Amino acid sequence: MLCTRLTNARFVTMDPDHPVAHDLGIWRGRIVGLDEAVTSLPAREVIDLRGATVLPGFIDAHVHLAWTGFQQNTPSVAGCTRIDDVLAVVEETVLRKGLPGAWVSLAGYDQRPLGRHLTAAELDMVSHGHKVFMLHESGHGCVVNSAVLDLLPADLPHDNGFLDEGAMGAARALRLPHSQTELAGAIGRAARTCLAEGVTACAEAGIGGTLFGHSPVELGAYQLAYEQGLLPLRVQLMVSADRLRPAAAHATDGIPRALDLGLRTGFGGDRLSVGALKIFTDGGMMARTAALSSPYEGLDHSGEVQDDPEVLADTIVDGHLAGWQLAVHAIGDRAADIALDALERAQRLRPRPGARHRIEHAGLIRPDQLPRFARLGVSAVVQPSFLRYFGDDYAAIMGEERAPWLYRGRAFLDHGIPLVGSSDRPVADGSPLRAIQFMVERASESGQVIGPDEAITVDEALRAYTVAGALACHWEDSLGSLTPGKLADLVVLGDDPRSADPSRIGDIEVVATYVDGRETGASAL
Repeated sequence: MLCTRLTNARFVTMDPDHPVAHDLGIWRGRIVGLDEAVTSLPAREVIDLRGATVLPGFIDAHVHLAWTGFQQNTPSVAGCTRIDDVLAVVEETVLRKGLPGAWVSLAGYDQRPLGRHLTAAELDMVSHGHKVFMLHESGHGCVVNSAVLDLLPADLPHDNGFLDEGAMGAARALRLPHSQTELAGAIGRAARTCLAEGVTACAEAGIGGTLFGHSPVELGAYQLAYEQGLLPLRVQLMVSADRLRPAAAHATDGIPRALDLGLRTGFGGDRLSVGALKIFTDGGMMARTAALSSPYEGLDHSGEVQDDPEVLADTIVDGHLAGWQLAVHAIGDRAADIALDALERAQRLRPRPGARHRIEHAGLIRPDQLPRFARLGVSAVVQPSFLRYFGDDYAAIMGEERAPWLYRGRAFLDHGIPLVGSSDRPVADGSPLRAIQFMVERASESGQVIGPDEAITVDEALRAYTVAGALACHWEDSLGSLTPGKLADLVVLGDDPRSADPSRIGDIEVVATYVDGRETGASAL
């Protein structure tokens, strides 16, 4: 007997052997058959989906759950377009805090609508004796007041209170890490938001690190969230390369650096597991720290790399030698050169054709770099919503020649490079459907079309958020398509993205989300 039979629906399976179905049978959390194979079988529960469209649950291959959850409960200056408005929000937040000398955190800081960066002196005017830390929207910088600067080394570089990349990490390190209980609550809040948008599995893009980590024992917080029933979707954890340390392993293992006990990609179960090793090579475009091969349009610099290129390359090689899948953050084309050179060296030293290394973001990729991606078998894990929401700004700072190379789609596919969809939540909107719309239209919110030759089809965009996401996370045996034997994770939609007008795809209702064959309650029929 089936546990559940879903009927009267258009199941878009993403499986070429059985692309569309009308019935789907579930037993003990797995898909056991489609159409005639299950239609006549008895079931404890039969659910009529009333003609809805059903897809495999979306996979978001690059998110920040804890950061998202904390941001949801943090005062924000997002949307402020004047310095005075930002300062008013800061002062209001400070006055609510109470005890002088306490830390006050705010989110949503972005210098672009303000026309310049806020200064420490301006924050001092509204700080009332508190330590103010305001995180940049990109996560690659912060602005702080003098009370924080006074605690930092005098030679730490900053721009009148704005700290980026490693300098920001030094400011964050002044504070106690979040407790595992706090982290578990934040993770749970973000997970419920993901489910409401049809995401049933995701890759957390870096735990335990200087830049994006929240605690040196952050993995334990995800375990706690799972044990407390706060983790209603599947999560794969990327571990920050900051956590690698020299390993006195046997010489034949060839492992120069590792996590304690040799932990690496693949450890865990189908709900919570360890994924790739996360390595940062550069910053971000919003903060103008993505490393380019030529300067930003209208600026006199070309971004920055996170460390000496040789140090970065050695970390990439050591991670490969230790058996990790690698997720290398490289937004600018200069950073991508560093990553590709290192991955090529690593594969030469110890060939691992099945490693499925990934370039996270791949924000600006030159035409000459595309064949190298393909030769190395590297996936491009992109964030289409970056251009949907920030595209006008990004196109302007790249200039006419480079703007068409931003967050590519068609060029990756035409070169045989796996194209993987993701959000980088909370940096940008997390909805896969809105991202899919952009991948098809390539239009920013203002209507500007950015790199029209990079547009892909709806089916290709859906694949980026299902089949390709599963492959990038080594989940292809259990997720990514509605195939008998795989886990019954699926999303019920109010319309079929393949037949809807492309301009409406982002507005399609997520009617219900199922994990392990059970409706999660994040949305309802």
